[in-house]
Amino acid sequence: MKSLHTTSDLPLYQRRRPLEPAELDAIPWIQLLAPAERQRAADDLRIADASPGDYVCRMGRPVTYWFGVVDGLLKMSTDNAQGQTMTFTGVPPGGWFGEGTAMKRESYRYNIQALRKSLVAGLHVDTFHWLLDHSIGFNRFVMNQLNERLGQFIAAREIDRMTNPDVRVARNLAALFNPVLYPGVGQLLSITQQELAYLVGLSRQRVNEALTALAAQGSIRVEYGGIRVLDLAALRSHVFLRKNGL
Repeated sequence: MKSLHTTSDLPLYQRRRPLEPAELDAIPWIQLLAPAERQRAADDLRIADASPGDYVCRMGRPVTYWFGVVDGLLKMSTDNAQGQTMTFTGVPPGGWFGEGTAMKRESYRYNIQALRKSLVAGLHVDTFHWLLDHSIGFNRFVMNQLNERLGQFIAAREIDRMTNPDVRVARNLAALFNPVLYPGVGQLLSITQQELAYLVGLSRQRVNEALTALAAQGSIRVEYGGIRVLDLAALRSHVFLRKNGL
């Protein structure tokens, strides 16, 4: 008897498949590998279509894959004992995350959830460790990731203490345009104002006001289906301008 279940009804891990050549080429670290290393990674990599609301990984579950976003948008968050959710950051195209968890083979301390339909790739943790043991290029990529991630979370702690909504939006946008962590974004980030509101922790209306102010200053341009950065340095330094009263 033919099953009535559609592909989207299946758990995310059951939807995984090998990558197409174009999807493989979109992975930022794949070109850093030697031919034998690249072949091993390509044989192991899997990709799946995540629907809005799907969890890529959950708090407390042991790590099995190192994940990256080929297309779409994810959010990283945690839940406290009172059931309240704190969002740390978004993960746009080109972003790979969880390398610290994968290196220590520990359980996730955060949730990763799709905000929209997304293509999520995964490299098994055993292959991740094999590449660490054999590939200089891969090691350098992971070290750069960890260094940038440290700076990102230090900045996130600072943002959490800010009360100015314009500054919060500016700094969160700057983080999403990080060219090292998210090389697939380029200058145009595909994101809605509601999605940005989820990541920043403000209302959509207040995010709209902040984007209008940033556009008037020439830092960004709001376009159909996304936000184009015109001056990334201005977004990153927005807080300092505000502190100096400029």
